[in-house]
Amino acid sequence: MRAWLRWLPAAVVPAVIATGAFASSSQAGAAVDLPPKTPEQVLAMIGQSTVRAFSGTVDQTSELGLPKLPVSGPAPSGAAAALDLLTGAHTARVYVDGPTNLRVQVMDTFAERDVVRRGSEVWLYSSDDNTATRVTLPAETKPQDAVVPDAVQTPAQLAHLILAAIDPSTEVAIGPAAQVAGRTAYDLVLTPRTSDTLVGSVSIAVDSATGFPLSVEVQARGQDKAAFEIAFTALTLQAPAADRFQFVPPPGATVKQQVLPALTAMQQVPGAAALHSQLATAQPTISGTGWDAVIELPAGAAPSALTSSPLFGQVTHAVTGGRLLHTALLNVLLTDDGRVFLGSVPVERLQAVAAGT
Repeated sequence: MRAWLRWLPAAVVPAVIATGAFASSSQAGAAVDLPPKTPEQVLAMIGQSTVRAFSGTVDQTSELGLPKLPVSGPAPSGAAAALDLLTGAHTARVYVDGPTNLRVQVMDTFAERDVVRRGSEVWLYSSDDNTATRVTLPAETKPQDAVVPDAVQTPAQLAHLILAAIDPSTEVAIGPAAQVAGRTAYDLVLTPRTSDTLVGSVSIAVDSATGFPLSVEVQARGQDKAAFEIAFTALTLQAPAADRFQFVPPPGATVKQQVLPALTAMQQVPGAAALHSQLATAQPTISGTGWDAVIELPAGAAPSALTSSPLFGQVTHAVTGGRLLHTALLNVLLTDDGRVFLGSVPVERLQAVAAGT
């Protein structure tokens, strides 16, 4: 999944990785006065930021046009959980101390999901069924690669992914300064230089004191509300207490043990291992560059467990040549012959690339 994401243009990233992006609902307050800075200076602030330890509350809101899941009944799992995190609003408590200590508590409507990492030990817990899984990461795992995560995101993680994809097809400017989580911030605004994309702009609030990204807002073209927002609503730039990274299963919990030879912790959700294996071997083809790029994955890249799921029929609809998953920021076309085309572009462009025109 990590290698596959490298092919995605900047604003496709929030729509796809938000299967793990826990976070947002921007809390920008009244405009504030800050010393003027150029876009290059603000980008340099982000690159030079030394914030490695913090705790806070992160809110996420999504207006992607996907159907919302019912709020009653058991907590969603597998593909349904991914869809759930892409719709509506979600809140999480996040604790970080360096690359190998992490705790994320996602507060669902009727349950809580926890991810706790301390060194090579990761705990995954769901209060819905009172089940805890203890995962031991392989010794050769790099610290930055095994944090539960292409799925768990803070505003800073998401901002770095987006900024890494900046190229000449993006105009970079500074918007009005504001407050996020009680901190003054510069507004770094990324705007596509093409109209052939679903993305209108991306705004990143950057802490004026530390260069730490505090929020990310993605605006879809022609949509009044932000399509995706992820922001700190409370933030403490200090190392959390050590006991935050210790997890003891609650009384009566079912405890499972697992050692990972190659996969990261979040790839253990149902169906994710098959998805990882198939995407890792799929050789993508890229048509175009920048914001209007289209990615093609060969037949068989979409796992049958996904396409045969009842949820697949609920979130896609029939179009000429296949079925379409449409969101405000991303279109995914699964053709009748099994190929996958995706991009932050209108469906007509995906169909044209699929037809070879």
